Amino acid sequence: MLEMIGHRGPMDLDLYRSKCGPGECPSQHHRSRHRQPTICNEDESLWIVFNGEIFNYIELRQELDKRGHHFRTKSDTEIILHMYEEFGPDCLKQLNGQFAIAIWIT
Repeated sequence: MLEMIGHRGPMDLDLYRSKCGPGECPSQHHRSRHRQPTICNEDESLWIVFNGEIFNYIELRQELDKRGHHFRTKSDTEIILHMYEEFGPDCLKQLNGQFAIAIWIT
């Protein structure tokens, strides 16, 4: 699938595969210009692939800091993952931005 959008220009590639039942469940993305990581939480039970921008991620991070979350990066991608840990799917209501998200629960 990634080869199908390769014509869009220089891209970064990331691929995560996990065992899920009888087969593998890959998540993947292509992104131009900037490195867009696939990030997991501390115990690797949640993984996220994200494309977009969260405009209020600094304020959200401050709130998550108060709730005891620890961060490895300064990215808005990781903020989304911790928001999901804290609020589940309802976290989307608090995100101000434009984005596409896939979260994999292992």
